Amino acid sequence: MKVISTNIGKPTPITWNGQESTTGIFKYPVNQPITLETESVSNDNISDRKVHGGIYKACYLFSADQYPYWKEKYPNLDWDWGMFGENLTVEGLDETKLKIGSVYKLGTSLVQITQPREPCFKLGIRFDNQNILKEFIDHSFPGTYVKVLEVGHVKVGDVLELVEESENTLTTQQFYQLLFARTKDKGILEMAIKNEALPPHKRERLKRFI
Repeated sequence: MKVISTNIGKPTPITWNGQESTTGIFKYPVNQPITLETESVSNDNISDRKVHGGIYKACYLFSADQYPYWKEKYPNLDWDWGMFGENLTVEGLDETKLKIGSVYKLGTSLVQITQPREPCFKLGIRFDNQNILKEFIDHSFPGTYVKVLEVGHVKVGDVLELVEESENTLTTQQFYQLLFARTKDKGILEMAIKNEALPPHKRERLKRFI
């Protein structure tokens, strides 16, 4: 897995349901390394810290391998890396193999896979089409957030080097599909509840399905 773009966003004014606010989803490539801090990426905009940033969402990674699929669906957009609001566009990132809890060396930082990205209306604003929310859920390749265990810098060309594989076999895609499934698979549900790399509030919320 190789970093092919580092992306940063500035506050962008938006209007949604008659209310004005800002968003950091409009991220674009930068020509320098980015710094992964414990709760965010340095110099990156986070407009709503209730749902973005924090220990379990310090940095967002999205797979470059998924771009052709979305470009075909939305050919008229002005395409560039960072379209999904990701800080790092990563070649070879595969949510079917990426285990929640695994630890990777990434540049000079150390990160742990925590949780997939759950889309909100701001992704629809970036794509100028709210239909992408359902499409993004159905496609099941949501990218992943990471927890920063050691603060460091990441540049284009850096690779994710596996340091410690999670003993819990729950993958990013399995957990993502579990979140949106009307009928929860009991085996995957139990893996998620036991996976300490996931945010405690998410694990607690899933217990009601047992």
